[in-house]
Amino acid sequence: MTSLLPPTASLSADEARRIALRAQGFLGAPDRRGGVRGMLRHLGAVQLDTISVLARSHELIPYARLGAVGRTTVDDAYWTDGHAFEYWSHAACILPIEEWPHFAFRRRAFRARPQWHHDLPDDAYDTVIKQLRAEGPLTATELGGAKNGGEWWDWSASKVAVERALMYGEVVCTERRSWKRVYDLAERAVPDAVHHDDLDDTECLRRLVQLAGKSLGVGTRADIADYHRLKGEQVEAVIADSGLVPVDVEGWEKQAWADPEALASTPRGRHRTTLLSPFDSLIWDRPRTERIFGFTHRLEAYVPKPKRIHGYFAMPLLAGGRLLGRVDPAREGTTLVARHVSLQGPKAVRPMAEALVEAAKWVGCADVRLELVDAQQLRAPLTAELARLT
Repeated sequence: MTSLLPPTASLSADEARRIALRAQGFLGAPDRRGGVRGMLRHLGAVQLDTISVLARSHELIPYARLGAVGRTTVDDAYWTDGHAFEYWSHAACILPIEEWPHFAFRRRAFRARPQWHHDLPDDAYDTVIKQLRAEGPLTATELGGAKNGGEWWDWSASKVAVERALMYGEVVCTERRSWKRVYDLAERAVPDAVHHDDLDDTECLRRLVQLAGKSLGVGTRADIADYHRLKGEQVEAVIADSGLVPVDVEGWEKQAWADPEALASTPRGRHRTTLLSPFDSLIWDRPRTERIFGFTHRLEAYVPKPKRIHGYFAMPLLAGGRLLGRVDPAREGTTLVARHVSLQGPKAVRPMAEALVEAAKWVGCADVRLELVDAQQLRAPLTAELARLT
């Protein structure tokens, strides 16, 4: 196998891109034996989000790597047998249960936090803990209601209390039921072997920096910090002892660090052609995405409709290890609607058609309908390619 590190600690931009793709599970044959659980351990974190277009983001992420995994299979893989827990990482994320001890630093920080957005009424916290202990896993609704009747942020006392307990680590989210968190006592739900806060902050941070480096393959300090939303000074304090090695990457202005295993061999194999959730860890860091792929992408779901450029939930197209365009999808009955398609030239036509047809089949759609296509000269060939595939 050809080593990428000796005799110099430098990488070309193309080598760095391929290392990143392999580390994220997009280059080489996917390990289907490990399934969704193996993918979760490999990535270290899968981001959750409320938006559901084709599917929710935590479903799109294994689909992008493994293909048409059943959506029930995905949820079962995450939540059955205490395999994972939900906590604050890059954002609200599903995390492998074995990493529970390494978030002790964040639980301690929450416990020491002097100010909170929501006030916590007297006895509300103890009441929630007692109810969970007596009744078992419950949603916020079952704990007394999630809201006071106002806007979505107008939480009830029980919702404030149980979310505080989640941050402290006394309560854990054991699953999502109709998108509602199901809470249980951590002492009951987290396996005894990992249910502790014994590791000091330095040990926690060193582990998370190491995990981020493995999941990214190669990244700057900022890239590594962003993966689990660490502070720059936290990364700086432990990176030298994390096992990651410094490398220079062509075209990168900042020092990079790499997983030594990622440098041990040249990344080879089949590239995945797929649509990516904007919350996919391959592209969730926008500056990194621009640096590696030369592709600028922004989630426009929260942008006023008249100001959107590419659409509500535009999904980038990954093909041949490049980002070649994007599509804003929707579903109407058994039709996948490509509301807005952007293609970076004729070479993107066939991959976009393949990705649309595969996604349509995965979500139970029989047809694909095009609406707006940015490059009008590519509309006819894209239409023809879709017809050929369906």
